[in-house]
Amino acid sequence: MSKMSRSSIKQKEAKRLLANFFKSINMKSQNFSIKPPVELVKTNDEEIVFVNKAPIFARSNNKLIPTLLSDKLLFQLPKVTVNMGAIPHICNGADVMAPGVVRFEGDFNAEDVVVVLDERHQKPVALTTALYCKEEAEKLKHGKILKNVHYVGDRLWNTVKQLSSK
Repeated sequence: MSKMSRSSIKQKEAKRLLANFFKSINMKSQNFSIKPPVELVKTNDEEIVFVNKAPIFARSNNKLIPTLLSDKLLFQLPKVTVNMGAIPHICNGADVMAPGVVRFEGDFNAEDVVVVLDERHQKPVALTTALYCKEEAEKLKHGKILKNVHYVGDRLWNTVKQLSSK
């Protein structure tokens, strides 16, 4: 990681930023409390928002996305469990294909953020954007159903892991 700046965000600005984030992922913010400190970390490639020292979301490629380390938030999002054979491909940036899906949990529409879990440990391995609503995705036997936007081992993952350890 090259250039980086870290600064505190005032409560009013933090509320506005979080409201925009929750709106972008079609989620109500009432289930999420803002506890100081709220910090913004800017790198060359993304901006990451930390709430109470936890990396909640990032702006990467002009998209607001949760980070894979925001456990409290990921718990509230719809999930898709995939078989262990799909994990290496997904963790190399591949989109999620219908044959690899084992189970759907929670409702979602096309364009919604969906968490991908591994079948064995039920750990989040990727954040994706749905290409179909849940009902359509469940019927598919082949083809892409989720577009991979953030996965274990990508640049954002490594940046967040490094910043979280400080």
